[in-house]
Amino acid sequence: MNYLILLSLPFLLAGCISLDPKYQRPIMPVPNRMPHGGAYSTQAGGTLDMANSSWRDYIIDDRLRKVVAMSLDSSRDLRETVADVKSAQAQYEEERSSLLPTVDAEVSNTRSRSLTGVGNQTAISNSASANASTSSFELDLFGKNQSLTREEYEAYLGTQEGARSTELTVIYNVVNYWIILAADKSNLETAKQTMASAADSLQVTQNNYNHGISSMVDVASADSTYQSARADVANYTTSVAQDKNALDLAVGKSVPADLLPSGIEQLKGIMRDMPPAVSSAVLLNRPDVLEAEHNLKATNASIGAARANFFPSISLTASGGVSSSQLSSLFKNGASTWSFSPSISLPIFAGGYNVAALKYSKAQKELYVATYEKSIQSAFQEVADALARRGTIQEQLNAHTAYVNASLTYYQLADLRYRRGVDTYINALDAQRTLYSARQNLISTQETYYQNLITLYKVMGGGTSLRQ
Repeated sequence: MNYLILLSLPFLLAGCISLDPKYQRPIMPVPNRMPHGGAYSTQAGGTLDMANSSWRDYIIDDRLRKVVAMSLDSSRDLRETVADVKSAQAQYEEERSSLLPTVDAEVSNTRSRSLTGVGNQTAISNSASANASTSSFELDLFGKNQSLTREEYEAYLGTQEGARSTELTVIYNVVNYWIILAADKSNLETAKQTMASAADSLQVTQNNYNHGISSMVDVASADSTYQSARADVANYTTSVAQDKNALDLAVGKSVPADLLPSGIEQLKGIMRDMPPAVSSAVLLNRPDVLEAEHNLKATNASIGAARANFFPSISLTASGGVSSSQLSSLFKNGASTWSFSPSISLPIFAGGYNVAALKYSKAQKELYVATYEKSIQSAFQEVADALARRGTIQEQLNAHTAYVNASLTYYQLADLRYRRGVDTYINALDAQRTLYSARQNLISTQETYYQNLITLYKVMGGGTSLRQ
């Protein structure tokens, strides 16, 4: 059984120490709390627990939920990231295999005929052998292979976070295009209403001109308003079609008509309100920040591997088995055979390669520390910007709603005064244009309101597993 001991020896000696630097997460280069005061809302906000929530807890509109679920199943962007994750996992498993020796088993039988040396007589000889062997297995005494395996593992985890980031982007894009489609449908309906109103005003003005009540200037002004609204109808018709195309591309398949929004005004409570982010710790849950940290950990492990290159490497070649002159008696009366061939390699001169490799690994770590810190700073800005928008958007929405109501009253009175001959068409035309602009501004603000909700969800990291 000596050969079994020899084959087991590499398992006992592998991975004795690690030369990786002790990893310490860099201090967050941002304030501990999010900005407050001024533009930032002081209201309590929602109660959604981001750390233990999925997108289904945040998106509550049934149609939008179905569209997002379709995208997570059909998006080609996600299929690309899944392939990347599988590739990274395979590379990690390939590197991890170097921690264990390769054991081969071989059974052979040789039958030969040769001269005996007496006259020209020949004899037939037969030999059989069975062997198990491990070839050139490097003992990981200084943790080089362990470090390389950790490097690949962290790279694999970083790829997983990259896939999660892609999932979050897909959800954001789908919801955003869905909202844009709703807004452009409302813009199209507003343009159609304005065109119909302008056509009626043009008819009234033309009749007044025919009866000598209005001038040709009034007719031209009424016609310009009608033609402008007509052009907007054509433009928004195109926008609605293009919005649908963009949504289909983000989802990965054509979205059924019954899952599409009808207008921005009907989007009531499609998403939950986000809780105020009072601590910067929320940034650490973002997949891009986690990906940057895994990349940093990978470079930390590469330093350990570079350090290990300065130490000797020991390789083992061992085999053991039995041999016999007859195959039938190989495992009964065969003779035991074994071999054990250790070798050691000492780094004496490599033209400065090992020193340069270590310097490169340390420089890469500095690079990824800066990348990690920059990702946190960028995340802080994105959250702060979204919170600033959240703190003022409701006031803007209320103001634009009141502005539309006031503009409608102004238009109704100005149009009535014109039709009764009390006032000129200039005031009625101005009121009509003011109302049209006010309605467009309200739609734009409503669009911004809903986009801010999905933006907050994205910049705060999107919660737990996005596919739940």
